[in-house]
Amino acid sequence: MAINEKALTKGELRKLTALRKSLGNKIADKAFTDWKKTQATEAVAKDEVAEMIEAALASLANNKKFNLGRRGYTITKAKGRYAKGIKAVRNA
Repeated sequence: MAINEKALTKGELRKLTALRKSLGNKIADKAFTDWKKTQATEAVAKDEVAEMIEAALASLANNKKFNLGRRGYTITKAKGRYAKGIKAVRNA
């Protein structure tokens, strides 16, 4: 029952080392694997707004002239009395 330490997150690795220090290697490895099985991988909730933005930009993705650059853009809904629509600001 070998544990692949490279596949663990930083927090999981800290938990494993703490268990090993307090319980010993054999018991700690068994306890860690049992704990890991009980941790449910939570599914990320669907974000409907993000899906709509992706669908709107999907048609532009195949266009070679469409380039968001390395930093990309932040898209916000315009706020204010006279502002309407969507505002896109280049990330610094």
